[in-house]
Amino acid sequence: MEIDINLAAEAWDSLNGLEALTRDAIKASLAESGARLVEGCEISVTFCDDAEIHDLNAEWRGKDQPTNVLSFPTPGPLAARPLLGDIVIAYETVAGEAAEQEKTLRDHTAHMVIHGFLHLIGYDHETAAEAEEMESLERRIASRLGLRDPYAGEAAGEEDEASELNEGHVDTI
Repeated sequence: MEIDINLAAEAWDSLNGLEALTRDAIKASLAESGARLVEGCEISVTFCDDAEIHDLNAEWRGKDQPTNVLSFPTPGPLAARPLLGDIVIAYETVAGEAAEQEKTLRDHTAHMVIHGFLHLIGYDHETAAEAEEMESLERRIASRLGLRDPYAGEAAGEEDEASELNEGHVDTI
């Protein structure tokens, strides 16, 4: 798989090893999901700022606000897509969420890459069952990478981080 990484915002320079983290998160996501992709398929990951993702979110989702990650899957059957799609991740939102949720920027960024990649290969969280399946897979991938559980500390039945992610902060286009 060809992974094109684009740094569109200088703030991302503060996260050492971002390219390796991105590649590792995608490879672990692919391995854990068991998705079958076209040999040599391509994926693009852009690390931008809130202003850029705000514009994309307004244009493609009609939401006039920044978000943490957007995924743009290429149409067609997964096993026939030489271009898998694009993931776009915004620095200020991700850094702010990491601080608010008492996570490292590294762990939260890896989670955003994982989440965005899973959207590219067909996972979603529109229903409770879909969200449960996707979150379970995200947890397994994070564990494979030696990362903290991205949904750690949630209490059953409460409005939690997962619900917040599933209500518009992390979306597929």
